[in-house]
Amino acid sequence: MAWVESIYPSFRARHESQDARDTELLVEALQASRQQLGELFPRAPEELTVVVHGSSAALLLAQPYLAAARALTAPAGRRYLVGWFGSGELHVLAPRLMARRASNVPGSRELLSLAPQWLYASVLVGANNPELPPPFTFASFMRYMRWAWLAQGAAQYFSGQVEHLRPAIKRRLHEGGRPTFPPGVRDAPLLGGTVFDLLAREEGRPAAAQLACRLHPGGAGPALVKAFGGRALRHSEDAWRHHLDRLARSER
Repeated sequence: MAWVESIYPSFRARHESQDARDTELLVEALQASRQQLGELFPRAPEELTVVVHGSSAALLLAQPYLAAARALTAPAGRRYLVGWFGSGELHVLAPRLMARRASNVPGSRELLSLAPQWLYASVLVGANNPELPPPFTFASFMRYMRWAWLAQGAAQYFSGQVEHLRPAIKRRLHEGGRPTFPPGVRDAPLLGGTVFDLLAREEGRPAAAQLACRLHPGGAGPALVKAFGGRALRHSEDAWRHHLDRLARSER
């Protein structure tokens, strides 16, 4: 299958010829995200190349950190890791392949369709937080995973995925042990965005963006105390658990 390069404002795209129309729609969605999130974050990434892969094998070969991230993620969240990002590039499965990965659970297809926006938000957070990738090195990847609730959660929230996680959250609360606050590395791809969703509801979206832009030297606890206006961590944890329950009950 022949590869094609397409040029758009702020983006380039490389894709197989059969994915031309899907890639055009994908990039249009990314351009909308760039415009919307530019109002919240002071720095925007420079021109990005979107590489749309026609197979999972090609994606993993191009982005080996994706395999490591999937291995560290709970099974319920692995389905939605369909792309990865680097300096100047977003790598993602072709939309036709993402659609095949969707389960019968409500929201699954929508979560996968928003994966490119998740990737863009990940690069945007990295552009505004010098301690987070890209670029990826062994050290920056390990830091990314230690702060997965923040890095992946911010991308999840700002890509609009949280709204579609309700059925998956309900299932997570009924299976496995009690999630930690903030979510650990295995739960971050599923629950990380709910921390930012709660913060945005209580303190506003600018507060959520501010949390994403800096890693507190004292760790997650002090970062969350500061983000929630000095509220004791245990009270924010209580509010978060109530928020998870609300999301699970309001399954669409």
